[in-house]
Amino acid sequence: MVLGKRLQDLRERAGLSYEEAGRALDVTHATIRRMERAEVGLKLPYVEKLLNTYGITAPEEIGGFLALAREANRPGWWHSFRDVLPDWFSAFVSLEGEAAIIRAYEPHYVPGLLQTPAYAHAVLRAGQPNAPAEEIERLVDLRTERQALLDRDASPLLWVVVDETVLRRPIGGREVMHEQITALMEATERPNVRLQVMPFAAGPHPAMYGPFHIFRFQLQELPDIAYTESLVGGAYFDDRDDVSAFLEALDRMSAQASPAQSTKAILDGMRKEI
Repeated sequence: MVLGKRLQDLRERAGLSYEEAGRALDVTHATIRRMERAEVGLKLPYVEKLLNTYGITAPEEIGGFLALAREANRPGWWHSFRDVLPDWFSAFVSLEGEAAIIRAYEPHYVPGLLQTPAYAHAVLRAGQPNAPAEEIERLVDLRTERQALLDRDASPLLWVVVDETVLRRPIGGREVMHEQITALMEATERPNVRLQVMPFAAGPHPAMYGPFHIFRFQLQELPDIAYTESLVGGAYFDDRDDVSAFLEALDRMSAQASPAQSTKAILDGMRKEI
């Protein structure tokens, strides 16, 4: 995404349109647009020719850009799960791994980064009742691998608002829920996890339509990205106005939800009720 943004900046600085850049490669303007939006891999011969077209001729500058392009094209760790990972969700895992801040609202389930294996298994089985047992286990392993990012030296801040429904809905049975809530209580002690509960008593709030995530990155070239999910796929938004709507809703909800400092006590009370 960063390289695509840099290619866009170079093209605009050179005063060229999508069509003019496409003619330099003998491709359509749509191909140039997809390269800049990181919707396709960066073919090194294309990148080198575009750099020349945009007036970049210094060998060291071209070599550095091509080296970054090779790195960008390298498969991520999740590539080994491609047999069970939908294409539309691989982008989510990539964004999650690069984000400096991950904010989310979850009205149905404990967020994936905070799920215990037993809870994850119950959720995945409910969502995919006809999937083979081996596939469910692979998906649980993938979810567990994703959670490792919270233990990194430069781990992101995970700030989540969960609806009270998430904690009241019995998933996997009493023991599974007891273990899951205990794990959430432990997560609240992490310096990089902020968990808030939206209680029933708070009434309506701005995001009652469904769950979403917002990713913010350290690199200034990358815009904030919002993500929503449906039964058959996911949608990503990077337009500033769109993302601002998600951010405003989440800010209002964070003010409306119980303070993060009280979350552990709330969870402890719910655990005693199980």
